[in-house]
Amino acid sequence: MTEPMLFNSSFGLKLDPFQIVKAISDFINSDPKREYKITVGTDSQKRQDNKADFVTAIVVHRVGYGGRYFWRHMEIAKSYTLRDRMWQEVLTSLDISKELVVLLKNAGLEKYNFEIHVDIGEKGETKSMIQELTGMIRAHNFEARTKPDSYAASKVADRHVHIYD
Repeated sequence: MTEPMLFNSSFGLKLDPFQIVKAISDFINSDPKREYKITVGTDSQKRQDNKADFVTAIVVHRVGYGGRYFWRHMEIAKSYTLRDRMWQEVLTSLDISKELVVLLKNAGLEKYNFEIHVDIGEKGETKSMIQELTGMIRAHNFEARTKPDSYAASKVADRHVHIYD
């Protein structure tokens, strides 16, 4: 997290990575006997002005009992093909995940399942990219999930990327 990376909370607050880890820790500690997953996913949308909007979500999921999430919007002033955007989504999620995992470990939260969610699936234009993108994630020692199991990207981040249409 080389630049100040502020994320939005569902409460309208702007949080830095340390505050996000504290919020995750507080959420888990409020019901520690439950199962948790921590996920990161990015979604994007190309705009008419040849820029692209990228939204990354960090989700802490209390399995079967809801969760909390944090999201960040980035605008990139470059014309993107669908393939370029998918790669940028994965690279963005990887960058955030690598640094988040270190912070989570330092906070004693390394025992929870951690996944990177990619907004691609067996149907649609991106199906030919599944192997290469999930392979990239696995090469960095992360578990990868695609549609329909990639809710951090395909549901949470997607909800916020469309705000910028």
